[in-house]
Formats: sequence, structure tokens, C-alpha cells
Amino acid sequence: MKIISLEHAVLDDCVEEAQHERLVITRDGKPVALIIGLEGWDEEQIRLGGSEEFWKLIAERRSQKAIDREELERRLGN
Repeated sequence: MKIISLEHAVLDDCVEEAQHERLVITRDGKPVALIIGLEGWDEEQIRLGGSEEFWKLIAERRSQKAIDREELERRLGN
């Protein structure tokens, strides 16, 4: 993560830098913005990455007990 003050920030340079690491912009020494590079991402990845509902769903699924492939196939009758 790189930190740069707003008075020294050049948008084009910040966008380029953000493709390699997160960039925190500060004003008077306090963080005011976070720039994250999205080059190579598609619209769905961007939308889901910022969705609180999506991440709640992921957390719920991760907390559930998993079954192995053999058990899944047994349940499906394969």
C-alpha cells in the first residue's frame, strides 16, 4: 500500500500506480480516499466486489459444513 498526499497527487499517475498496489490519498495527513486498480476486471467482478449482500452470502456459505465429492456423488446417486 502506498500513501500520497492530495497536494502531490496527479490523477493519471495515481491510476497507473493503483494497478500495482492500493493507493491511499491523504489530506492534512489524514486518509481521505483509497484508489484500487481494476484493470483486467469485468463489470460483474467490480459490482460483486463492492456488494455487502454478496460478501454476507459468502460468509454464510463459508460457515456451513462442507461435504467431500464422494459424499456429494452419493447424495446425488451417481
